[in-house]
Amino acid sequence: MTFTAQVKVMPHKELLDPQGKAVLGGLGNLGLNDIKDVRIGKNITLQIEADNADNAKQIAEEATKKLLANGVMEMFEVTIS
Repeated sequence: MTFTAQVKVMPHKELLDPQGKAVLGGLGNLGLNDIKDVRIGKNITLQIEADNADNAKQIAEEATKKLLANGVMEMFEVTIS
């Protein structure tokens, strides 16, 4: 079966997010001062061939740990459909 894995990768909350800060500054320059924080991450979609959803999730998590996310600086969440 083919499963779709959605991988959401975000910087750890404790770490500075320079892209988010730059976007926040830009929004302020546009007069959008009600926005108080911006965090920039990645959304990755994987098509996975697996026997079942649990195996597909395991494959997606392995790929994310090995290549798609930096465990020191980022956290991730995998959703299978």
